[in-house]
Amino acid sequence: MAMTPEAKVKKKVVEHLKAMGAYYFFPATGGYGKSGVPDIVGCMSGKFFGIECKAGKNKPTALQEKNLREITMAGGRALVVNEENVKMVTVLLQAARVSDFQGLKVNLELDI
Repeated sequence: MAMTPEAKVKKKVVEHLKAMGAYYFFPATGGYGKSGVPDIVGCMSGKFFGIECKAGKNKPTALQEKNLREITMAGGRALVVNEENVKMVTVLLQAARVSDFQGLKVNLELDI
């Protein structure tokens, strides 16, 4: 079975997360889960992050944007990545390692 374009982005993100040794998971949104959460959430060096994966020029929904903003307001970092900017995941994780989340401005696609 062929991968969807978004699944390819998720696969690349996971490659970056594994290479950097980050803890991550894909949250369940049905039943007791919360709708609009990022595709991937995780932690690196005690820093929480959420990553929304999109293919091409697709944008997050209003609910996804709300959740990404809430993550940022709570002190975490939120990224929207696609095929072109997936390498920003490594930048995010490197900043987490050096405790420089506050100086990191990589909230892509959103003015968070």
